[in-house]
Amino acid sequence: MKKIVIGCDHGGLELKLEIIAHLNKRGIETEDVGTYSTSSCNYPDYARALCKKIQSGEFQRGILVCGTGIGMSMAANKHKGIRAACCSDTFSARMTRMHNDANVLCLGGRVVGAGLACDMVDLFVDTEFEGGRHSQRVAMIADIESDN
Repeated sequence: MKKIVIGCDHGGLELKLEIIAHLNKRGIETEDVGTYSTSSCNYPDYARALCKKIQSGEFQRGILVCGTGIGMSMAANKHKGIRAACCSDTFSARMTRMHNDANVLCLGGRVVGAGLACDMVDLFVDTEFEGGRHSQRVAMIADIESDN
């Protein structure tokens, strides 16, 4: 069984709850790292909480939701070993897994509706990394990370 860690800020709460319900219907276990209300909060706090769970090995993949997905993506990508992709279409959600081995999907609660978001989540969860020539490129990203 796959397990997904998920988090959001106030701008992503509604969509996060829709995604959790969708994943749970599929029998996929979720751990919610917050936020749990629509009160204004700081998205980097939730990106950090989620990324630490992936860095520890407790989870292999996560989903972050804020108003646009952009802030969460920026914050998540500051963490070593995290390859976060902000997506708003199904092609990108599938390809970021196949070619970039993304381990965090970032979505915008004010950008995409629940139907499209759940389609992207399914692709992100179900698509495996292709490896091959893409492995070298992912390794190059890790090298850049190590240099900095």
